[in-house]
Amino acid sequence: MPTQDDPVDLPPGLRPAWLAAPRPRRGPKPAHTVAQVVAAAVELADEEGLAAASLPNIAASLGLSTNALYRYVGSKDELVVLLADAGFGPPPDGLVSAGDWRATIRAWTRAALERYRTRPWLLDVPFRGGAVTPHRLRWTELLLAALDGAGLSDVDALGCAQLVADFARTTAERRRALDDPDSADAPARTAQLREFLQPLLAERDYPRLAALASAGRYPATSTVEFGLDRVLDGIAGLLAPSRP
Repeated sequence: MPTQDDPVDLPPGLRPAWLAAPRPRRGPKPAHTVAQVVAAAVELADEEGLAAASLPNIAASLGLSTNALYRYVGSKDELVVLLADAGFGPPPDGLVSAGDWRATIRAWTRAALERYRTRPWLLDVPFRGGAVTPHRLRWTELLLAALDGAGLSDVDALGCAQLVADFARTTAERRRALDDPDSADAPARTAQLREFLQPLLAERDYPRLAALASAGRYPATSTVEFGLDRVLDGIAGLLAPSRP
């Protein structure tokens, strides 16, 4: 049977993510650790996606019964929190460019996109607000340091860090759609949509969109650099000397 979840004032999984001490249990000493359970979940997710990291599959991979797995994790929600933090992992070394906040944020964004690319199942983890687990907060801390060095207040730096993180996730979702041949964002589908829309846009008084479609620019996928440049320009606006 599932064990009692963390107190209602804490999200499931937050306590074990920060406090490595195992849950108190009666009976024989557990044969595995929480870290081993989470590692098995990550391996399953890497191989077959988030849905494959189910409690029965994880238990089977460790030679346990599903009920025995509750000796290590309190609930599926708790496991997903631990799985997501382990899957994202710490930021790679070398992202910080001393004195150049733009370069640091660019490097940070590329690293986050690469993490989403190698583990696309991270995009399937339900979004439940800002980062609160150790690895994800390490990524946030790196952004805050860069923005603090640029001269932003703590409040503005946190807001900008969330903006950058949201941009990275949204861009990763769009990139994954491009890899799906059935997606409207896939290149082949985009060409088909353009062929269908172009005459209709011209006939029904959408002159600007018709011109873009005729030039092969609509529908189109925005480049990462264009969007990231606009995010960086917006942050730079907070640094303007004329700001009160």
